Amino acid sequence: MGRVKLKVLGLSYSQTQSGAYALVLAEEVGERRIPIIIGGFEAQAIAIELEALKPPRPLTHDLFVNFAMAFKIEVIEVTIHRLEEGIFYSELLCDNGSTRIKIDARTSDAVALAIRFGSPIYTTTEILDKAGIILPVENKIRTDKGEKAGKKEHSSNVYTNYSLSELKEMLDKAINQENYEEASNIRDEINRREQL
Repeated sequence: MGRVKLKVLGLSYSQTQSGAYALVLAEEVGERRIPIIIGGFEAQAIAIELEALKPPRPLTHDLFVNFAMAFKIEVIEVTIHRLEEGIFYSELLCDNGSTRIKIDARTSDAVALAIRFGSPIYTTTEILDKAGIILPVENKIRTDKGEKAGKKEHSSNVYTNYSLSELKEMLDKAINQENYEEASNIRDEINRREQL
């Protein structure tokens, strides 16, 4: 059973479950994608890190990273090792300098931590063969330069009437109020304007 390295392609609203999101992982070399349904909190934790937003207080995953770093524990890699009845099972490979240990984790939490630690994410060829999909060319999702998977286009939305300085104030306010979805949307509009 071979291992395949994955990258986080992005997030989108789940079309099958209300209030849920689809985390989209992609083969680092290849066309297949793995959509994984996750909860809103976990999606928020992943989106904040992908968007490079800095919350005023550490969120749960940030606290875990701070705790681990204080005790010199690193997450070496994340492996999605099992798929059973539509549920993905993952584990963290952790190292404290003298011992390596595998810890069971929900895939959404494992990915949120992998992003924060800069750790690689792997799965098996068997899981990729079972759950991998190939998106048509016109539906491919990009995440470079602030373009996030599944993000709604905000070029003709409520933010277009605000100046760049007003948007930056709104972004700070949204972050301070811990409204990260709105902050992400505002950040997308700012990035769009700065690229013009």
